[in-house]
Amino acid sequence: MSNSTPPPFQPADEPLNTTPDAVNTNPSQPAPITPTERSAKTRQLLGMKGAASGETSIWKIRLQLMKPITWIPLIWGVVCGAASSGEYTWTLENVLKAATCMLLAGPLLTGYTQTLNDFYDREIDAINEPYRPIPSGAISVPQVVSQILLLLGAGIALAFVLDRWVNHDFPTITTLALGGSFLAYIYSAPPLKLKRNGWLGNYALGASYIALPWWTGHALFGDLNWTIAILTLIYSMAGLGIAVVNDFKSVEGDRQLGLKSLPVMFGINTAAWICVATIDLFQAGIAAYLIGIGENLYAAILLLLLIPQITFQDMYFLRDPLKNDVKYQASAQPFLVLGMLVAGLALGHAGV
Repeated sequence: MSNSTPPPFQPADEPLNTTPDAVNTNPSQPAPITPTERSAKTRQLLGMKGAASGETSIWKIRLQLMKPITWIPLIWGVVCGAASSGEYTWTLENVLKAATCMLLAGPLLTGYTQTLNDFYDREIDAINEPYRPIPSGAISVPQVVSQILLLLGAGIALAFVLDRWVNHDFPTITTLALGGSFLAYIYSAPPLKLKRNGWLGNYALGASYIALPWWTGHALFGDLNWTIAILTLIYSMAGLGIAVVNDFKSVEGDRQLGLKSLPVMFGINTAAWICVATIDLFQAGIAAYLIGIGENLYAAILLLLLIPQITFQDMYFLRDPLKNDVKYQASAQPFLVLGMLVAGLALGHAGV
């Protein structure tokens, strides 16, 4: 249902600890793992920027391909959709339904999407992130293909189970899963490869992270309607801004391979302004809509969440997008995703 999303931590460029306490005085024992090395291994397992290389466990390598850090926005999108339905209640069955939907949106279909993206990005990753499993040779191409097919098949099957579970006359969740999987394919794979186009590719990515899981969560507990569909597509323009942030880490490789990301097309500083303006303006637009339907309290909360978001944009991102992209995401984006839940609760309260 999605594609790559930025990691929450920037790897620290620190020298290894060479104080006497860190020196291995017994050569018969393995040297202790330093905090820097441990951090790099954690990044590797989660599929984050600044990972270590040299992992040999095939299961950890497969997990790295699935980039667990990117599951979180999709899982959160399901929560927002359940909130906007206005029908979610805290029963054991509903909790199980929601957990199953999160499994669908996160590990299965986001895992499929990330593995697929790594497969088609192996050349550019060899430039930008050579420690990734495929360019580093840690996993073979046939193993990657089998993982893609397994995750896709399991995701579609689980979507069908959810449709049957909630007695849908029309298989809404299965249709969304199929549509999201197709969108992921044309985003990453030739001949369309939407990610070649900075505007279209980033919007497809933003919609995958906001609209698709939101629709799925809403459809699981209520009736998905055109109002919710259109509003979340508008909200996905903020997701476009998030996707642009992810482009800053791969400017050099994109430029060499002719990918027209916004930083490549407009330059670093202009792309940074496009990014933050898109995020803030469309979040403010949703707040204006909430005022229009009488949900003033929720609209005020949503607008208040813009204050720390804009503050961190100025403190980190706009001053040095290349250096501070990950730091900005870790500090500012929690306010954006919290705003999504506020909007979902408002829509559910209004019965939209």
